[in-house]
Amino acid sequence: MTFLHFIITLVLIFDFINGFHDSANSIACIVSTKVLSPLAAVSIAAFFNFFAYLVFHLKVASTIGKGVVETDAININVIGAALIAAITWNLFTWWWGLPSSSSHTLVGGLIGSAVASSGFGSIITAGVMKIVAFIFIAPALGFIFSFFLSSLIMWILRNVPAFAVDKWFRRLQIISASAFSLGHGGNDAQKSVGIIWVAMIISGLVTKEATEPPGWVVVSCYSAIALGTLFGGWRIVKTMGQKITKIKPFEGFCAEAAGTLTLVGATHWGIPVSTTHTITGAIMGVGARKRLSAVKWGVTRNIFWAWILTIPVSAIIGGIMYYFLVWFNPLY
Repeated sequence: MTFLHFIITLVLIFDFINGFHDSANSIACIVSTKVLSPLAAVSIAAFFNFFAYLVFHLKVASTIGKGVVETDAININVIGAALIAAITWNLFTWWWGLPSSSSHTLVGGLIGSAVASSGFGSIITAGVMKIVAFIFIAPALGFIFSFFLSSLIMWILRNVPAFAVDKWFRRLQIISASAFSLGHGGNDAQKSVGIIWVAMIISGLVTKEATEPPGWVVVSCYSAIALGTLFGGWRIVKTMGQKITKIKPFEGFCAEAAGTLTLVGATHWGIPVSTTHTITGAIMGVGARKRLSAVKWGVTRNIFWAWILTIPVSAIIGGIMYYFLVWFNPLY
């Protein structure tokens, strides 16, 4: 097996863990409101993760592949180190039950390994700053959209009996959870597509002028993230759906709808945002609508620190792993 095959294998492992880690994003609300069983929820989420392949253009893949690190500074060891860093941090945060960002751990790994390889000049500052900005913008948008959407729905339905509201939104939440899973697949799977695409360019299998990667790359990445979602990261489901705030079906709908709007917009503009950050902000928004004390801010503080630390910790791991891979694989 060539080192390129090893890298592709690592990418698909990362993609699987990404789906496994982030399944909580798609199903936490709908499982917590008991609209669907966990098995039914992950099955729907996995289907729409893959179906996103037919809906979204590969703008995010292009950003990851060409908008974080200068292409000339990327080699196979840089990519390998970034992937190992991303996989390591994802597994740690899954074990701790913290909803961190798979997107940002991959970006952090790329930054760290590229700096170790070629210095700070290899980093595309504008691209990195855009991604870093959305650490704060994505959850803020999720919070604002869900807060105002849930307030608007409560006002419109103020004279409707609670049991009727619950009945209708138990049905609507299936639609909103499916839409959020579609947005999750569209944004997250493309990051892995971008990594394989660059690895193939470096290896001379694809030209730099190619506008899209080979079809098998896209199908493989979407399949891997869907399969990972199917297995589900239950530790994070508990944090997302129960520890932040208690939610009802209409609140779950509002959170998922707000998250979907944010994700679809970011994917359209080619911005690799965190689905984790987005839905966490949206859940906080529906909780804050009731009262500020309805949100368990101590839990969100721990989540926030995980967000802040993800890129720098992943960068450190990526830098260390780069030196290890150079020792192990000096020809690259």
